[in-house]
Amino acid sequence: MQNISMNNYHPHPVPIPEILSMAITALLSNKLRTLLTMLGVIIGIASVIAITSVGQGVQKATEQEIQSLGTNVLQIFPGQARTGGISQGLGSTSTLIKEDAQVIQKQVSSAQVVSAYLQRPGQIVYQQDNHGTNIVGIDSNYLEARNTKLTRGRFFTQEELDSATPVTILGNTVLNELFGEDSQPLGQKIRIEGNIYEIIGVFEKKGSEGSIDRDDQVFIPLSNMSSRIFGNNSLSGTAVNGIYVKVRDEKRMEEAEFQITNLLRSRHNLSASQDDDFSIRNQTDVVNTFTSIVGLLTVMVAAIAGISLVVGGIGIANIMLVSVVERTREIGIRKAVGATNSAILQQFLAESVLISQTGGIIGMVTGIIIALAAANIFEFPFIVSFASVIGSVGLSLIVGLLAGVIPARNAAKLEPINALRRE
Repeated sequence: MQNISMNNYHPHPVPIPEILSMAITALLSNKLRTLLTMLGVIIGIASVIAITSVGQGVQKATEQEIQSLGTNVLQIFPGQARTGGISQGLGSTSTLIKEDAQVIQKQVSSAQVVSAYLQRPGQIVYQQDNHGTNIVGIDSNYLEARNTKLTRGRFFTQEELDSATPVTILGNTVLNELFGEDSQPLGQKIRIEGNIYEIIGVFEKKGSEGSIDRDDQVFIPLSNMSSRIFGNNSLSGTAVNGIYVKVRDEKRMEEAEFQITNLLRSRHNLSASQDDDFSIRNQTDVVNTFTSIVGLLTVMVAAIAGISLVVGGIGIANIMLVSVVERTREIGIRKAVGATNSAILQQFLAESVLISQTGGIIGMVTGIIIALAAANIFEFPFIVSFASVIGSVGLSLIVGLLAGVIPARNAAKLEPINALRRE
């Protein structure tokens, strides 16, 4: 490090601006070493800021997607079949029928609108283009129950629903795959599982729900789906894969769930000792559960990234200890002309804090840039909390102070005569 002029040292307490000036001069005299010392702090702070921001952005985006479906919506799924005592998962057996939805609409006072659906994967063909997608049969209440709308064309008429007319509405992904976003698909004919359907509308873009692309779907009348494609009716009615129940008030969700459970158990002739042959999922519970999981993952990964800060602190301490050894003669000269132990301690602490704080600021800016780039690329909200910014500055300050204490004390304790004898 560069020697400091003796004229800068005084027997009296050295003003803070002068301490900082000397610290900056000493650090700039070996720029490469200073930069490498900062690197651990830069990586640590950038990682914490970026990971926290991305985690909050993904959490917010998912909350918005789930809430767009309506937090006052219950989803009812068929029961789960068991093979050799092993559950095959929800919907693996047909225990719900379209008539269940109709009865819920009539008898559950807290239910505003009820919609049943039937779905399965399948192939659709337009001219030479072939696309694998999800085929969904829906009823007249689907738009209101799912809080969605069309961007082009129209919805099914009641006559089309009743007569199983071969008409279809496309999801946005299917539109892009077969026609292109700016095309005019209305009136065109496509084949769905070998049957010809006329396109009458396009749903608005709905995004993803977890790993499921909600736009990669085609919709046809439930009656058509049941009779011409699915061909899977129960003995008691038209089998469905699920039922959406939009509750009149979010505060009445538990009431609605209780009423629906009792009604379905009665309709399915289940005794008190038998388990439900259906499952009800509350959208609010989904939001809360997901928020909790993402929050925990973000904290965990941020904590792992924080290890970089510990490594950075160790790096600063090592470099400062080496610096004390290299500058032993300089310290001896300063003490010989009247510098106090306190002044020596303050300068080395100032150098350590400057390294960590500068690294912290660079890391903070780097982390924000990474988070902004990720938000633009993956299309989720860009969020940088004030707490994370303040926390990063505070952490880098603490790292600098802790890393500089021992080297600074070692420098301050050097005896002037012994220090002057060192080459």
